[in-house]
Amino acid sequence: MKKISAILITHNEEEKIEQALKSLRSVSDEIIIVDSHSTDSTIAICHQYTDRVIKKSWEGYRAQKQFATEQATHDWILSLDADEMLSAELKREILEWKNQASKFQSYRIARKTFFMGRWISHTTWYPDWQLRLFAKSSGRWEGGRVHESFRTSETPGRLKGQLYHYTYSSFSEYLHQLEHFSALAAQDYLDSGKKVYWTHIGFYPPGIFLKNYLVKFGFLDGLPGLFVSLLAAFSTLFKYLKAWEIQSKKHIQFPYDSCNEE
Repeated sequence: MKKISAILITHNEEEKIEQALKSLRSVSDEIIIVDSHSTDSTIAICHQYTDRVIKKSWEGYRAQKQFATEQATHDWILSLDADEMLSAELKREILEWKNQASKFQSYRIARKTFFMGRWISHTTWYPDWQLRLFAKSSGRWEGGRVHESFRTSETPGRLKGQLYHYTYSSFSEYLHQLEHFSALAAQDYLDSGKKVYWTHIGFYPPGIFLKNYLVKFGFLDGLPGLFVSLLAAFSTLFKYLKAWEIQSKKHIQFPYDSCNEE
């Protein structure tokens, strides 16, 4: 039987972490938490499910997850975010897989998001394929400040079960995350050597909306589908606006303030 080390990185996740841990209990042989100094009850909740709770100052998503992976006793890793949980079907599938020969060194899992009181079944939010089950010896975590992922040179397999994602509980939470992640994404964009032009700001956000709402059938998800499509467009707009702002500051020459003359 294959053994699995489940890994999670946390910071003030008391509202959602327990459902993630409960879903892992039946399929994992150990659970490793890497916590960046939570100030709520996150650590106390985690200790109810595992003794492997490691405190580590925040160094970014990729670095935290790579560190968590390196702490694992077993080669097979199941990576979960604090606001996710395994579906019943996925748990059964993983338990069966543990007793079978593995055809792949990594597996993608479809993630389904709960938003505004319903499951989102369209837009680019579904199926949101995530590589979350993998042999740690087959690769490592890569990426920038955001959009980190485990990278391996081999073609991954796919599991049929789903990850359930309980994302933003309110628009206030979304706006807070939008401010945070768009700034990180903007810096990643510029660090890659790319530049922002007016076409990125004028055409990309509307294009993202149309892709989500029409091409990806977001309209079939009702009002939540409309909001998801709009939020995807706003996220793109914010990323390019912030990247443009950073890019412009490098070239701005502030006018001489005559009021400072003596």
